Amino acid sequence: MQNIELTDKNFLTSDLIYTCSDIDSNNKIYIIDKLNYLLAELIDLSLTTKQAHWNIRGANFIGIHKMLDNCFNLIIKYQDIIAERVVQLNGIALGTIDSVYNKTSLKHYPCNINNIQNHLKELSRRYNIVSTNNRKIINDIKDVVTADILIDSSRALDQCLWLIESNIEKNL
Repeated sequence: MQNIELTDKNFLTSDLIYTCSDIDSNNKIYIIDKLNYLLAELIDLSLTTKQAHWNIRGANFIGIHKMLDNCFNLIIKYQDIIAERVVQLNGIALGTIDSVYNKTSLKHYPCNINNIQNHLKELSRRYNIVSTNNRKIINDIKDVVTADILIDSSRALDQCLWLIESNIEKNL
């Protein structure tokens, strides 16, 4: 997981909007930075999932195709929840392509594959990275509401990872 600076160029302490929240401003900024990092990874993962979904070929096509759609929809759900939590903490949700490119720890997805097994292997690596980073963030933050959101998203990511890995043929 990349190290996140507390004073991101796109978000400064003075950008916090006044709120009656009892969360310390420095803690809010820390949580917002962590959530924006995870938001970037989820956006990257959703685009990668669709890339695979559109381009798979082979045995069990329709089942894998539908499974990836379901995983995509779960990721989109948590992107929205996490972005809204950033705004609830009076931050700015950073979901532009530039933000994603600059914050994600995921490597570029190879666009020259179309075999289901190769896509599943590439996806499993990425789901594992995002799920692992999500759990690290849960342990780093001091806000039970945000932790609850991330625990729920971790459960969904782990379920998708399990489904993806269950379709990888081990003898290939």
